[in-house]
Amino acid sequence: MKKLTILFAFLITFSVFSQEKYLGEGPFDQLIIRGVMLINGDGSPPRGPVDIVVENNKIVQIKVVGYPGVEIKESSRPKLKRGGRELDANGMYLLPGFVDMHGHIGGKAQGASPEYVFKLWMAHGITTVRQPSGINAKDLKKKSASNKIVAPRIFDYVGFGSGAKKSISTPEEAREWVRMNAKKGADGIKFFGAEPEIMAAALDENKKLGLGSACHHAQLSVARWNVLHSARAGLTSMEHWYGLPEALFEDRTVQNYPLDYNYQNEQHRFEEAGKLWEQAAKPYSDHWNKVMNELIALDFTLDPTLNIYEASRDLQRARRAEWHEEYTLPSLWKFYEPSKISHGSYWHYWGTEQEVAWKKNYQLWMTFLNEYKNRGGRVTAGSDSGFIYQLYGFAYIRELELLREAGFHPLEVIRAATLNGAEALGWDDKIGSVQIGKLADFVIVEVNPLKNLKALYGTGAIKLTKDNEVVRVGGVKYTIKDGVIYDAKRLLSDVKKMVDAEKAKTNWKLIQPGVKD
Repeated sequence: MKKLTILFAFLITFSVFSQEKYLGEGPFDQLIIRGVMLINGDGSPPRGPVDIVVENNKIVQIKVVGYPGVEIKESSRPKLKRGGRELDANGMYLLPGFVDMHGHIGGKAQGASPEYVFKLWMAHGITTVRQPSGINAKDLKKKSASNKIVAPRIFDYVGFGSGAKKSISTPEEAREWVRMNAKKGADGIKFFGAEPEIMAAALDENKKLGLGSACHHAQLSVARWNVLHSARAGLTSMEHWYGLPEALFEDRTVQNYPLDYNYQNEQHRFEEAGKLWEQAAKPYSDHWNKVMNELIALDFTLDPTLNIYEASRDLQRARRAEWHEEYTLPSLWKFYEPSKISHGSYWHYWGTEQEVAWKKNYQLWMTFLNEYKNRGGRVTAGSDSGFIYQLYGFAYIRELELLREAGFHPLEVIRAATLNGAEALGWDDKIGSVQIGKLADFVIVEVNPLKNLKALYGTGAIKLTKDNEVVRVGGVKYTIKDGVIYDAKRLLSDVKKMVDAEKAKTNWKLIQPGVKD
């Protein structure tokens, strides 16, 4: 019995050690991806079969090697060099690596470690993430860049004022902090709002330094500083939609707050936010058009994060999404429950009236987004996972579905998820589309994601075969980042093991809110 115990302990240790050591395959001096259908991210239609040749993490050749249903002539294909690696992707679909423009690397309150978050992201084809405030990512960013950990490429937008010895209260203090932030190697700044003169000074200094910027225009500052003020002052992108309806106000200067409203009461905050778009100028009205056209002229980026508020319009759907059972940590389940303390757990008494208001809110919001895109404005894809029943990786794919609901063609959805994000980060010469000279960041999936975006979920898409058998198809097959090949399903399996271990450790089982065990 003792020998069996020792053997069992060894196997567990070996399994954990092996899991930690899995760093994908590569990079290679040469990598050839064979026979794939290419969706290159710039909006052009799929084509294939093609062979894609990568050398030292750069795309050097994209060669059409045949026609649908016609056998490929081997003599016409790029030659594999000695020591090179071939990846058979015959009949599969290849896209650029996804860019998540709003990704928090876990959090203490959620109990989500960077490894857990990174593997969920990478399992869903996310090869680049912008973190808009959050944990200190300096070391993780370096390790990801050198492929020492399984993680997306990280762009770190540090929260304005983070690390300051005291609250920033003057324009000069704001400029000094911005300069300090740049010296520390940040890629940009995440704002929540501040006094107008402080916002103006910080954005001006940041613009001089050539760094990016994002803002969640929180209600505490938005009455005097909305999205238009930010864009005019040099802000490069906005998050969510706060501050945009306020820029569209015609008959008021503040939202119609109930007189017993309390911002610290999160049901008040989110319930009233769901009524904001109805208070703004009507779609296609003169003021609506004027605001939109000015933002587009300023080359301003919208990163809507539609998914993060979806529970507001359908709480039961978000809470019972099928991936939660296997991939959501017990600590996240606890964090998501109704609470007066946890951010985003605003289910004090959430019901039909609130959900109907949010459904209308989405219709107006989506109308603005779709028209913004149609007029040449840049819309990106971001998830903001770890809150409100939205799980890392899975929520990003849900974001793509919601852009489709907003009116984006599936090719426009993919462009928002790839090239648009790269442009917003100033990296479109390196990533965001499959072009010669760019880095080898790819997503490979076995079925056509344009026909069904659900095929990108780690849980795949449900399909009925001709023999009346229910099967799952899709799920990302390979994620390739910096020329390193990752088995996406293996990464997802690693996450499930983490979750299973935590459930066993805490003797956890799912109990619906308000139901006694």
